[in-house]
Amino acid sequence: MLKKFPKTHLFAAGGLSLAIGAVLMFSPGSKVEANRISIPLPLHGESTPQSSTDSSSIFATPKQNIASEVAEALPSQDETANLDDEGAASDIVVTSDYEDQPHQELVESSLASEADLGEWKSYQIKSGDTLSVLFQRAGFSAQDLMKVLAADKDNNLRKIYPGNTIEFNSLDGQLNKVRLKRSLLESTLVSRSADGSFTTEVIKREPEAHPAFGAGTITSSLYAAGQSAGLSQGLIMEMANIFGYDIDFALDLREGDQFNVVYEELYLDGKKIGYGNILAANFTNQGKTYTAVRYKDQNNRVSYYKPNGQSLRKAFIRTPVDFGRISSHFNLSRKHPVLNRIRAHKGTDYAAPTGTPIKAAGDGKVIFAGVKGGYGNVVIIQHGQSITTLYAHMHRFAKGIRVGTRVEQSQVIGYVGSSGLATGPHLHYEFRVNGVHKNPTTVKLPEAAPVPKQEMARFKQQTATLLAQLDTFAESHRLALNAQ
Repeated sequence: MLKKFPKTHLFAAGGLSLAIGAVLMFSPGSKVEANRISIPLPLHGESTPQSSTDSSSIFATPKQNIASEVAEALPSQDETANLDDEGAASDIVVTSDYEDQPHQELVESSLASEADLGEWKSYQIKSGDTLSVLFQRAGFSAQDLMKVLAADKDNNLRKIYPGNTIEFNSLDGQLNKVRLKRSLLESTLVSRSADGSFTTEVIKREPEAHPAFGAGTITSSLYAAGQSAGLSQGLIMEMANIFGYDIDFALDLREGDQFNVVYEELYLDGKKIGYGNILAANFTNQGKTYTAVRYKDQNNRVSYYKPNGQSLRKAFIRTPVDFGRISSHFNLSRKHPVLNRIRAHKGTDYAAPTGTPIKAAGDGKVIFAGVKGGYGNVVIIQHGQSITTLYAHMHRFAKGIRVGTRVEQSQVIGYVGSSGLATGPHLHYEFRVNGVHKNPTTVKLPEAAPVPKQEMARFKQQTATLLAQLDTFAESHRLALNAQ
């Protein structure tokens, strides 16, 4: 384990030597120059991963992790036969979606049970399980279940999902405790009191966040380079989101582009359980370097900024799908692949697997959601007075997307498909200003607001250490590569 340093100081020469040594230990592969260093330092800023639920059903409901897949394939025919329109098993009561926080990917494993009297039995919850079935399986009665539910005033035990773990403790033949584990960080414990009644306690734990470093050189794709650098899929996606306002990762990426990133690794009881946030990163694309640093303002809003306080965020994202490739450019003289005649192509096509999430390019209101001729399933969003964006050939719309729905930038509005006149699964994306079609890949995008002047001193103070870590790690990596 590397030596700890005070978080308010920059790394000294000794720290630099350690970092160089760590880089040398993790030599890059022959095809992708990538590396990763993990530094067990306490980090400035908070990371409190937790799951959120809002169901009142005592049936297990499907768990959906929006950060776990870049593009999910369609279910098989056998699976489809048992699914409803939202993808939920038809024999399960589903009252709400369950989503993990996208930047906090926790490795699922059981917490060690505390020393306790009695015998523990543990069951992993599967689709279709109910509390009554689980209690019966553990050998307890419906009366025991009713007593436990009566003590659970916030209905935490009713919110069960596949993958959760439920544990039962018996003492002298009686139900003594019930524990529902949602993750390593959150559990609900119901315990029998001396008078035979039950009390409920929600237990939440916070992991320690340690900074880690990754670096890579693009030879084939951002995803491949990120994986070789030790980054998780979620971190790769987040890096693409951070720089996606300036770099079109489907169009602009070039062999030889490079990145450096400082991010959080999360530890609990000395064991790594997953990843937190990207803290600082830079990306060199076609010779131009973009730098980003994470900042939480006085109102606890988090965003990424340039070192001078200008926002990296723009009013619109450049690419509405992650890691799609452009299969057809904006071209007013293109021959239509299906109609086989010259027909203006007033948008950009992004080829991606069926089921790939499609994101709203900017904040706005849905003004159309339905079938539109050769476009197939279409969503049109109005952004302010003058700009609209169109998303066509969808496989299906995201839950809740209908005319009048307010959407936020990067919110999933649908999924890639091949409805309408399409030769294969792709997104057809249009950007219109006052009704005039613009090339989505080159149109100038307005920037979001910078750090307010009154917060600049606070911004500089909070981000100085993160930027210094990024520079130090990047230089260590460069020296290590040169020494090979």
